[in-house]
Amino acid sequence: MPRSPFSGVRQAAAFVGEHLAALTVAFLFVAPIGWTVLSSFKPAREAGLPPLPPWPTTGVSAENYATLAAFGGGLSQSASNSIIVAIITVVLTMIVSLLAGYGFSRFSFPFKSLCFLLILATIMIPFQSILTPIFLILSRLGLQNTLLGLALVYVTLQLPFAIFMMRNSFDAVPKDIEEAARIDGANNTELLTMIMLPLVWPVAFLNSWNEFLGALVLTTDQSKFTLPVMMTSVQSGRFGAVDWGAVQAGVTVMMAPCLILFLLLQRFYIRGLTAGAVK
Repeated sequence: MPRSPFSGVRQAAAFVGEHLAALTVAFLFVAPIGWTVLSSFKPAREAGLPPLPPWPTTGVSAENYATLAAFGGGLSQSASNSIIVAIITVVLTMIVSLLAGYGFSRFSFPFKSLCFLLILATIMIPFQSILTPIFLILSRLGLQNTLLGLALVYVTLQLPFAIFMMRNSFDAVPKDIEEAARIDGANNTELLTMIMLPLVWPVAFLNSWNEFLGALVLTTDQSKFTLPVMMTSVQSGRFGAVDWGAVQAGVTVMMAPCLILFLLLQRFYIRGLTAGAVK
């Protein structure tokens, strides 16, 4: 059958159209990030002017970052608090969710479905409604206004979804993979850490890094403030004025770890771990 002379043109047009659409969508996602980063390097006086153009017109300046570093307890203090809380949250969430998810997926025990349903039901409880009892419990335990207490609260919030995700992830992994890994000499610990670990810790890190309400209510000492709480103080400013340059610098600092984390682990987001593992 002779090939249509227009088939090549249609294929080329489809190819160009698909790539233009992809570039447009990519631009819509990347533009706000680039805009924020460029605005953070404007001088403080220029940062308060209308946003166009987004790049500095009077010279690149690190004034906004210097203002942010000197604000309150300092940028380094708030960033250290956020990192400590995020690390504790990630470690505890990983340990509990991995073991619980593996148990719900691979073992049978009485009231298994009921226990799993009760865990999922806690997701429907609004965090705002339990802030008061959480505050009282932490005060009674001597953990109120501490980074450890804040991390434990975040772990409690993360566990229901983390266990749900890990249980489903284990269910999606064919047992042939486990059997092949055991034949190769892998033990239970290696199976959990090498196959399932990358699925849960990015979510736990991002949620604890960006969480605001719990940190605002449960910490009153300025030296314990995390980055989101510090950013509200920068945004409020003195006498109600907003230092837009410092705000843009703070947003840039806060989103940098999230972007780096995604770029390093994007293969786990884009494709499943088991794709092509079992023929």
